[in-house]
Amino acid sequence: MDLLREASNSIAPYIHSYGLIALFVLIYLQSLGLPLPGETALLGAVALAYEGQLPILGIFGVVVVAAVLGDNTGYLIGRYGGRKLIARFGKLVGLTEERQTWIEGLYAKRGPLIVIGARFVVILRQLNGVVAGSMNMAWPVFFLANVTGAILWTGAWSFGPYVVGHLAGAWFR
Repeated sequence: MDLLREASNSIAPYIHSYGLIALFVLIYLQSLGLPLPGETALLGAVALAYEGQLPILGIFGVVVVAAVLGDNTGYLIGRYGGRKLIARFGKLVGLTEERQTWIEGLYAKRGPLIVIGARFVVILRQLNGVVAGSMNMAWPVFFLANVTGAILWTGAWSFGPYVVGHLAGAWFR
């Protein structure tokens, strides 16, 4: 658990002071697209749960809801404003019409897998909803993939360290 404590030193005071609300805000804003330390915040909360200061199930629930809402907000931004931004600035980042067409086809074929997998990759996690909305991915398909990805990612980053911490603690006593 020392690694968890070290990883959470900068975030833990906020989570300790403001609890699950701070965690919700951080994860929501990260899922919306801001470059914030979501995994570090989650690990900080898990370290507090390990010490009995926060409920692990509460952490899991708050993070799943924040991740889903953040990505859905990003989806709406992409859906209603992404095309205009791509048309205006896409060439500046190498997004030509051909690449955009290719990405749209990729989302049409493998959109749910992309949305689920992007949850586990930094930068892609932040842009996931905005890109899916911009590429006209159907919202019901996006929503189901988004919920699935959020549950898997949150489970891996909350229950994984929590259980490993307890097993390691029992092993080294």
